[in-house]
Amino acid sequence: MRESQPFSLAKRQLEIDRARLREFPFLLAHKWARMAVSPLALLRGSAPLYYELIATDPLLKDGPSGHGWIVGDAHIENFGAYRVESPGAASTATFDVNDFDEATLGMWHTDVLRLATSAILGARSFGITSEEAIGLAKNLLDAWSRAAFDGARLKEPPPSVARLMRQVQARTRLQFLTDRTERMSKSRRFVRGERYRNLTKEIVKSVNHVLTDYQQGLPKSERPDDAQLELLDAALRIAGTGSLGVLRIAALTRGKGGHGGSWIIDIKEQRNPSAPGDAPKLAPADRVISAINACLVRPPRLVGSAKLRDRSMLVRRLAPQEDKLSFRKIERIELPALAMHLGRLLGRVHARGRKGKAARWSESDHREILERAIYLAGVHESMYLALPTTLSQVR
Repeated sequence: MRESQPFSLAKRQLEIDRARLREFPFLLAHKWARMAVSPLALLRGSAPLYYELIATDPLLKDGPSGHGWIVGDAHIENFGAYRVESPGAASTATFDVNDFDEATLGMWHTDVLRLATSAILGARSFGITSEEAIGLAKNLLDAWSRAAFDGARLKEPPPSVARLMRQVQARTRLQFLTDRTERMSKSRRFVRGERYRNLTKEIVKSVNHVLTDYQQGLPKSERPDDAQLELLDAALRIAGTGSLGVLRIAALTRGKGGHGGSWIIDIKEQRNPSAPGDAPKLAPADRVISAINACLVRPPRLVGSAKLRDRSMLVRRLAPQEDKLSFRKIERIELPALAMHLGRLLGRVHARGRKGKAARWSESDHREILERAIYLAGVHESMYLALPTTLSQVR
């Protein structure tokens, strides 16, 4: 069909980007450059188009049983480290799914297919054979099934994850701050450049109201006091690929004071999910929080919501222990163990967020999902090849 031809798909993706980045048109070139890095990067930045493909192809739309909370944007780089803690206990870090912006109530196969597709694309970027890439996805599916249906426990983290955890555990709060801020005469401010840009005065004025709204919505036992949320600086935060276009604010607050005591608060606009499903009748940020609490064994603390005029904002305090998994930093030999680990994590998410009963997937179900993942990986490979020519025509 014409709709699935590479140049048509690349053109459609750029149309979606123009619409979604209408408020921040200066980020268009940045997003297109990020997607042009690899077919995996293109997959990451094109979730709405991906789900348009799913919805219009009857061979992709339906799948085996299993319903409940889904991540909605399950791909191999939406896993990472983050801090967890309990009141009165020491902070620790864990590794799990760490992005639920697209979460909704839907069919498990939606998540599993996207994760398997991303695994094939990620593996191909290492130059491995097609047979090896498909084997990697097959093992991921098997690991997911054992976790989702049998409650299989997590094994020791693979070397790539263990290495990331050592890095984040060793990172100090001062290192985290100095990488993002600069000292001024009396306090700090975000370093303007590729990561942070100035906000309009109107939005800056609204940040204090957002912080107050966030503070009041947290459990009393966890609420920061007014002094800790005293605003020192606010900037437009530029991060991610698929999320570029939503309003994302970095707020620097007093925190615990002192040289390295300031806090960085991430304030991110949430919209309706791209993935098909029955989204709960909640404000988008509250939907995300519900998914986090339902799906994660150890959810992060100090995650809340707030309103910025008509926008629903997810608010959370960032910590030095936070970091995304990057496939570019992984050794080829580590891929099999990592793929299985990610499959287990997604299976655990689905098992915790399950609604109703789910029949165990058969061998033919696994084969069907694998064949769809191979097909979709090919679609994204071809769209990636068509992207440069399409970009040159629209600029």
